Amino acid sequence: MPVSEYALVLSVTMGLAVAGVAWYCLQVTRQITYVTLADGRRQARSLPLLFRLFLPLAPNITPLFKRPAFQGIRVRTQRRIVAAGYDTLLTGEELLALRVLFAVILGGLWCFAVIGAFERAPFAFLKSLVPFLCVLGPVLLAVWPGAWLKRVLQQRHTSIRRALPFVLDLLTLSVEAGMDFMSALQRSVDVRPIDALGEELIRVVREIQLGRVRREALRDMSVRVNLAELRSVVNALVQADELGVSIGAILRIQSNQMRQRRFEYAERLANEAPVKMLFPLMAFIFPAVFLVLLGPIAVDLARQAF
Repeated sequence: MPVSEYALVLSVTMGLAVAGVAWYCLQVTRQITYVTLADGRRQARSLPLLFRLFLPLAPNITPLFKRPAFQGIRVRTQRRIVAAGYDTLLTGEELLALRVLFAVILGGLWCFAVIGAFERAPFAFLKSLVPFLCVLGPVLLAVWPGAWLKRVLQQRHTSIRRALPFVLDLLTLSVEAGMDFMSALQRSVDVRPIDALGEELIRVVREIQLGRVRREALRDMSVRVNLAELRSVVNALVQADELGVSIGAILRIQSNQMRQRRFEYAERLANEAPVKMLFPLMAFIFPAVFLVLLGPIAVDLARQAF
């Protein structure tokens, strides 16, 4: 076969491969994933595009992370996934497998691109950066799934922290109006839009309806969410249930405490703002000010010199 025919066959094969990859990426982009709540309702919740692209390859590596040597990191990762609300879409083994896949596949492509871009660089300094960049890229790609999980977990905790005082107010009003705690909890689930806290309360209500003890369902929720504010409320409700104290009084006290903690949290964020603004101020604003003030002077000096 002549060389031209080999080149033609190779070009057609590469074109078909690129078209197949593009079609697969398009199909994955169009997919809408859902999580199923405890009462059977589905809530739209999507994973990042790269997660969805590489998840079909994860079963090739997940048996490695099922070994006893990885039990600790596997359990910690699974708990964080459950707390973030992605337990029906992702498992701890799959997330660990994605870290390996990103480091190997995407990291390999990154190294190939870096070597191709810097091999003909005119400066030796740029060529000396190739080993550093080839190591840095795979490391960052391996760390990114964990950083994503940390970010979505913080967002879910923030959502629960913001909604908790209003839910406690609603429960307090309902209980003080004569409703029992379970009816008040069911009412708060029905009247409020579904958010992170609503999803957890739906699960608690469903577990109690199926015959589970109320304090056990509440304790499991506090362990599952792993948020200090919610844990404090649950501990107070469990103690009130065990000691026979009025639930309404406990709810009102907890509501006031949550509102005070929320105010203190907002104050802490406000106090941290000047420190967080220092780097952008030094890196961007000050140079721009000096450029505006000293730029015309520098231009005049250059004209006089030349």
